[in-house]
Amino acid sequence: MHGCALFLTKRVWLLRSLNFSLYSISSSSSLLLLSTARSHFLPFLHSLPPISSMAPGIEAPQRSSNGGSVRPDSHFSDDGVSRKSKVTIVGSGNWGSVAAKLIASNAARLSSFHDEVRMWVFEETLPTGEKLTDVINLNNENVKYLPGIKLGKNVIADPDLENAVKDANMLVFVTPHQFVEGICKRLVGKIRKEVEAISLIKGMEMKKEGPCMISSLISQELGINCCVLMGANIANEIAVEKFSEATVGYRENMREIAEKWVQLFSTPYFVVSPVQDVEGVEMCGTLKNVVALAAGFVDGLEMGNNTKAAIMRIGLREMRMISKLLFSSVKDSTFFESCGVADLITTCLGGRNRKVAAAFAKHGGKRSFDELEAEMLQGQKLQGVSTAKEMYEVLSHRGWLELFPLFASVHEICIGHLSPSAIVEYSERRPNFSVINGQAQ
Repeated sequence: MHGCALFLTKRVWLLRSLNFSLYSISSSSSLLLLSTARSHFLPFLHSLPPISSMAPGIEAPQRSSNGGSVRPDSHFSDDGVSRKSKVTIVGSGNWGSVAAKLIASNAARLSSFHDEVRMWVFEETLPTGEKLTDVINLNNENVKYLPGIKLGKNVIADPDLENAVKDANMLVFVTPHQFVEGICKRLVGKIRKEVEAISLIKGMEMKKEGPCMISSLISQELGINCCVLMGANIANEIAVEKFSEATVGYRENMREIAEKWVQLFSTPYFVVSPVQDVEGVEMCGTLKNVVALAAGFVDGLEMGNNTKAAIMRIGLREMRMISKLLFSSVKDSTFFESCGVADLITTCLGGRNRKVAAAFAKHGGKRSFDELEAEMLQGQKLQGVSTAKEMYEVLSHRGWLELFPLFASVHEICIGHLSPSAIVEYSERRPNFSVINGQAQ
């Protein structure tokens, strides 16, 4: 029995050691080594006999009616028959297509998921005269938003939103944030009662009563739980399987579904960790786009790396304080997850908001963001400009503009009230966070 217990302990240790937790790894070579080790060891670990066969008193895995094993996260119908989870992706842009690739690979591999993954596509006619959905289904590739990347043969593009979601019990929302409310209204009464959702959308909606996070909007409109996934995730890099991390934010008592989302998205090159802080994770993913605009202004004006680093640090500070003032449940530790400082860094170095903001500054603010977006992004949408406007309205309504000068300046630059060079001029007005009702000290 002692030997059995030792074996079990080692087995659990191996599983945990090979899990997608890489915080202690400090070099790219170590990351490669861990990924390689994981790919070699996991097949061995999964081939081991059930733990219950080695130690009495430990419950054996459930079995389906045909004798096959059923994973703990499988759904069951009223008659006890296992029902696989079926996933639909609502959105098909650059990031949506990458999400489809990640999900499709896991859905095909894991027995608890239905292998067919539907992806709702807003139908477009390509220059060739072909429909985008037809081309995706024929070539297994989103030739407009993610050219050159195979999505997986089990991805089915569907231009009919209601048809795409009708059989799904897991919905992945990944569209520009300004379209979410309209999409949700179309889905009311059209989805299954037990549906779980996750939002990969970075942005917010403005309501009379204040800002509404996208996950909250989805939950309110559809009456379902909604987690979030945010992180340092430049889509094209993940598409070619360069190592990246992400954070799943979940609410209290929702750890089980969070783990299921982790399972659905995780791959050896895309490491996902759960955090019980939906608002913190989502605010990080939303606000970092505003700071990325500021970083872009710095790049466009060739102010240098010292200035850019200062802007990023100040931006992170304002992100944290805004988040904690708007949502008292936000945790400081969330800002050290992939969704926080890592996402801020990568977006300020290489994201589309930084890229277009740099062009805006180079032209002295004489060309509009709408014009530059259409020219540079080939149909993709910026989130930072609209988020900056929305946050400006929130801060203005609450009398906080002077307390968050970086965020205020970004919006004023975007609308032409200030020149791009003003991004560093605000520093003479240092905010005093401690005066805000003592909440942000």
